[in-house]
Amino acid sequence: MLDHLIRGATVVDGTGGPSYLADIGIRDGRIAVIAEPGTAPGPAATTEDATGLVLAPGFVDPHTHYDAQLFWDPYATPSMNHGVTTVAGGNCGFTLAPLHPDRPEDADYTRRMMSRVEGMALKALEEGVDWSWSSFREYLDALDGRIAVNAGFMVGHCALRRHVMGTDAVGGQPTPAQLDAMLALFHDAMDAGAWGLSTTQSSTHADGDGRPVASRHARPEELLALSRAVGEHEGTQIEAIVAGCLDQFSDEEIDLFVDMTAAAGRPLNWNVLTIDAAVPERVPRQLVPSERARRAGGRIVALTMPILTPMNMSLGTFCALNLIPGWGDILSLPVPERIERLRDADTRTEMLRRANSKEAGVFRRLANFGRYVIGDTYSAANEGLGGRVVNDIAAERGQDPFHCLVEICAADELRTVLWPMPTDNDPDSWALRQRTWEHEDVMLGGSDAGAHLDRMCGAPYTTRFIGDCLRGRKLVPLEAAVKMLTDDPARLFGLRDRGRIEEGFHADLVLFDPERIDAGPATLVHDLPGDSPRLDSKALGIVSVRVNGVETLRDDKVTGAVPGTVLRSGRDTRTVSTV
Repeated sequence: MLDHLIRGATVVDGTGGPSYLADIGIRDGRIAVIAEPGTAPGPAATTEDATGLVLAPGFVDPHTHYDAQLFWDPYATPSMNHGVTTVAGGNCGFTLAPLHPDRPEDADYTRRMMSRVEGMALKALEEGVDWSWSSFREYLDALDGRIAVNAGFMVGHCALRRHVMGTDAVGGQPTPAQLDAMLALFHDAMDAGAWGLSTTQSSTHADGDGRPVASRHARPEELLALSRAVGEHEGTQIEAIVAGCLDQFSDEEIDLFVDMTAAAGRPLNWNVLTIDAAVPERVPRQLVPSERARRAGGRIVALTMPILTPMNMSLGTFCALNLIPGWGDILSLPVPERIERLRDADTRTEMLRRANSKEAGVFRRLANFGRYVIGDTYSAANEGLGGRVVNDIAAERGQDPFHCLVEICAADELRTVLWPMPTDNDPDSWALRQRTWEHEDVMLGGSDAGAHLDRMCGAPYTTRFIGDCLRGRKLVPLEAAVKMLTDDPARLFGLRDRGRIEEGFHADLVLFDPERIDAGPATLVHDLPGDSPRLDSKALGIVSVRVNGVETLRDDKVTGAVPGTVLRSGRDTRTVSTV
């Protein structure tokens, strides 16, 4: 007897092949039957008519930061609402484990670091997570049996360094004995089921004290020792970030990435590949590591987003504007002093110079302040400005756009929400994206779901992309789009029996209406522990989501079921060859 039968669905199976009509039967969490409509052997405990609906494998998000959120939100919202059934966490060198059992202050350091570098509300981290573990195994065990999605986790380099080196992890180098201890700790995490190593050398990553995070102090020999350790375990990966990920790699960064993947004999992925026709040299440069890795016996995969992710900004709280060279010192001042400095014409001139300089890299995209849209405002002086473009307001006031923006924000004591209009929403940039997606070492992803919660909402990229493919730009056929969101990431991570609709595979499924699938606008809600805010986006057209055969979502409402699996390397993943 089948547990559930889906009748008459248009099946897009994740292989990229043509869609077809079929009945899909589920038994014991797996796809038991794929049959022509009306021919599936019965009976079934429950059935549903899926005529006119598309059934696809559950989407796989290869880059999230749900490490903390899953403790207070086992449904990984809004990702699961948008059809995601499997998430990869523990990215960018940041994980909540291991924690040294004799240093309770390490948990506080980790919370403050995650709050600063990944934009997670400190109150939510303090009130929503019990922090009762020390080892990576204990962390994974704390999630087992209580999550609605499947989740796998890298082990973060910063946590390894902090555990072994204590406060010396920031600024120091490990002794030979400490490096051995770090490797032993890493092997313990891998034996427990960690997916691999994540690390960062990015200049934008600072801890709660504003200092470069621990892994930024690691030299190549340390990174290569850990990379070799990755290769000693089945079904493992490397995820790494360097400063050049944001714009263009240096020769030294390319050498490092190639050496790491070759030493491990495992794929390395990085994010995020920014595609902009105004900078045509960027994509070829960013794919040089992939080309060199192939020759060296490794593989390097660039993640790129298939949508333009809206991000809000503010002069009052930490955001991407703080990362523009020279801006952080000003934007970290107390609010009254910050307003005084921002109102100084010479200060603004220098800030604009730095924002438009070559050293600003990809952050130059943020420097066209006339194209910002005013969001929420908080003062009578700004009444009626919400939704208006700064250029228009500046013209009315006879001010330059940046001066105008500063005065608007100052009237709100810098609480004004700002929405920069994307600079790469032109036909040439979309055509370049379409061509770039065809590259064998480019994969969709980079949502950062679970992080930067009140600044961006990347989780809905799945539904927004499919909606665009069906009713918008139609850059790729539906079958190709589904493969890019399912089988491609599943194969990169070596997921066993996931990513396709195939008999015997796990029944991770999303059923959607092709006429309606899309994502709603990002809206600010206060539903995190401590009443902390985050951006949310409603899923449109998602009829049902199933994880391991159990329905977790129906018509954008969670069911309360928690059938997800903590995916452990080796058991749930197989080694992906790089040759």
